[in-house]
Amino acid sequence: MMAEDFEPLTVALYAQEAATTDQGSDASSLSFPLLGLFGETGSLLSVVKKKQRDRASYLGYAMAVVEELGDVLWYLSAVASRGGIRLSAIAANVNRGYADWAHDDATLTFEALQPDLIVRDGAPTPAFEATLLQLAGEVGALLNDQHAGKLENNQAALAGHLVTVLRRLIQAANEAGVTLEAAAIKNLSKIFDRWPKERVYPAPFDDQSDADERLPRNLTIDIFEKEVRGQAFVFQRCAGIFIGDRLTDNAVEPDDYRFHDVFHFAHVAVLGWSPVIRALLKLKRKSEPAVDEAQDGARANLIEEGVTTWIFGQAQQLEFFQGLKAGDLPLDMLKHVREFVTGYEAEACPLWLWEEAILQGYEAFRFLQVHRRARITIDFANRRLHIEELQP
Repeated sequence: MMAEDFEPLTVALYAQEAATTDQGSDASSLSFPLLGLFGETGSLLSVVKKKQRDRASYLGYAMAVVEELGDVLWYLSAVASRGGIRLSAIAANVNRGYADWAHDDATLTFEALQPDLIVRDGAPTPAFEATLLQLAGEVGALLNDQHAGKLENNQAALAGHLVTVLRRLIQAANEAGVTLEAAAIKNLSKIFDRWPKERVYPAPFDDQSDADERLPRNLTIDIFEKEVRGQAFVFQRCAGIFIGDRLTDNAVEPDDYRFHDVFHFAHVAVLGWSPVIRALLKLKRKSEPAVDEAQDGARANLIEEGVTTWIFGQAQQLEFFQGLKAGDLPLDMLKHVREFVTGYEAEACPLWLWEEAILQGYEAFRFLQVHRRARITIDFANRRLHIEELQP
């Protein structure tokens, strides 16, 4: 397909898609998206600050600007939607006053909002910094009017604020040399990576590998704690054979990390990925030397162990994710997990799938904390890690 075959993204379509991912509890309240709008504007300023401070070492500046512009755009769209105003109507009036208000234009594209854009990739300019400060001030004025009750039953006042904010956002994008269309597309990609319309599980990474080198699609493992010479160890047994080393917490303060292999088994059950379990069950893809070295080697093992340890630290602060359900894990945490596994197969796993693996692993972990022994079953066909009591 040629580049000219792609249709420019309309503001109306973006707003329609973005609205499906508004996760706020009270769809009629402006408070949540207004706070988000203010916060993301601050994040955009923070990107500029980091570039000024770190200069050459901040290599992700351009991508960060695009992402943060997209986040600001999402919250702006959410404010408009909750206020009963179409984002496309706001966009159609960025160059008009309210007395000269035009009708909504559902065909208006983001491209049309930046007719004179010069795309560039460089350090932030003084003009860009000044515009961002103005943007922050205008978002702050919007928040102040909301707090003072001036926007209640006053759609005209809200629309006026939103036009001003969008106008400044377009100016900022122009001065940064990036397109709002790219920001909008990246934003939609990110939010559907996290909150998909439909959960379609990807094929297993080793689907084309030799049958003897595939991760198990169905497997039962007994995990139990046993005291040996006065010290508690965790043992794992599969088909009557002990697998792996007996485990302790390896910590000054006991925290039950001795049960952490259950997280690796959850990775197998949900993601279809775990270099650690491949090594444990001797399922490294030796018949594919390049894959074996890059995806199943010692470095991949360390990456997975590192991810598991880091998530554990986050989980300790959140009661090991007790009571959390799909959609509840922090987006930033899931994005950090993705960064951890960059360059490895699991990088292709969508964020929602990572969340499923994490939540199922911690459900099993909490069970083991209470019972100290359990039987877990990998059910890859249904992407589930089942857990049940294990009799002594």
